[in-house]
Amino acid sequence: MKYSQLRAMLAITKASLLSQLKSPSSIVFGIAFPMIFIFVFGFLGKGIAGKYHVAISASSLQDNDVYKGLTTDTAFKVFTGLSNDSCEELLTKKDIQAIVSIESPAPGAPLIVKVRFNAVQGNTAGSIMSRIAAMQNKDPFGIYEQGNKIGQIIPEVSTNRTFEAIDFVLPGQLGFSILSLAVFGTAFSFFFLRNTLVLKRFFATPIRREFIILGEAFSRLFFQVITALIIIVIGHYAFNFTLVHGAITVVNMLLVSSLGFVVFMGFGFMVSGVAKTEGTIPPFANLITMPQFLLSGTFFPIESFPEWMQPICKILPLTHLNNALRNIAYDGYSLFQVWQPVGILLIWGVGIYFIASRVFRWE
Repeated sequence: MKYSQLRAMLAITKASLLSQLKSPSSIVFGIAFPMIFIFVFGFLGKGIAGKYHVAISASSLQDNDVYKGLTTDTAFKVFTGLSNDSCEELLTKKDIQAIVSIESPAPGAPLIVKVRFNAVQGNTAGSIMSRIAAMQNKDPFGIYEQGNKIGQIIPEVSTNRTFEAIDFVLPGQLGFSILSLAVFGTAFSFFFLRNTLVLKRFFATPIRREFIILGEAFSRLFFQVITALIIIVIGHYAFNFTLVHGAITVVNMLLVSSLGFVVFMGFGFMVSGVAKTEGTIPPFANLITMPQFLLSGTFFPIESFPEWMQPICKILPLTHLNNALRNIAYDGYSLFQVWQPVGILLIWGVGIYFIASRVFRWE
């Protein structure tokens, strides 16, 4: 009977999956920790700390309380002196959250403040409008008083969806789970297989090395998909996590999560290759994971960091995975529309696996 590489690979996959399901560390890092953070942040309600990025149109009136309030309020990062085309371009790229126009039909007449925003940013525009109205202590969607005159705030685009804290937190915690399982799980697993001579015993069988790798990889990928699905379902039904297109959105999130997991497994292969003892795995793994947990928009927006640090944050692969997941879940993007973060992830994957192929050891 001809030896079946596929059957041998599936046997390794099954054994590896069962070991992960019995592993406390896999459950803790893959499900428990992310769910704890989701429950904590989910109960915090709306809003994520950070400045509102707005542009004031070049044609706006400046000698009024609204303009002065926007440019002096520390909650805003205001762009002024830009052309209408430049403002629209920034809004399209989501580098700003709204364009504010301050107008008056005639000198001395009541002001009209227009807030222009993308449909998916309606929550932010509402917050901006509320803050403008708070300067005058009036209804943000109605009228406000400027001195003895009555003015109006007009939204140019409206939305019924509100961006909740869970819509930011859950994709970040999903990224946390993916990176943790990929790096720590892969590193410890292959180090253990090598040091206990299990890999050496595999070599005594006809199975090829690439099928050993695939068997372990498929088991971990399957486990990751299960954990991701659990996180998404609990987030949606317990905290109203936004899934714009329902099941299609879930499938797209799982596909992007799987890609991220495969890329991050390369870090695990690197760590297992350079680690000399089991005790050196956590320091090496934390050196890779901790900066990404803290700087990749996992717990709070990268805009909360100083401007000089933000380019560093935007380089990290977990940042692009988190961005892709948020775009798919809340903005309703398709897989083709997140080509940029996915493309950067693939570039990272090529680099990571090139290095891993040089440092990985079988024996």
